[in-house]
Amino acid sequence: MKHDTDLTGAQWRKSTRSNGSGNCVEVATNLSGLVAVRDTKDGGTGPVLLFTPAEWDAFIGGAKGGEFDL
Repeated sequence: MKHDTDLTGAQWRKSTRSNGSGNCVEVATNLSGLVAVRDTKDGGTGPVLLFTPAEWDAFIGGAKGGEFDL
């Protein structure tokens, strides 16, 4: 799905645990009412996933709590 959200002011960051292999995601949390996520392999030109802060917090909480472990 295409979005009309202006992301030019997004301040993208990736994990400090990133090893530079290009297999990372970048997150922008400075957008009003949104958290944006993108794949670093696309050099910033690929698709962007948008979440509400509550959705993002739930995802991070689940990841930290092992909810997605195999």
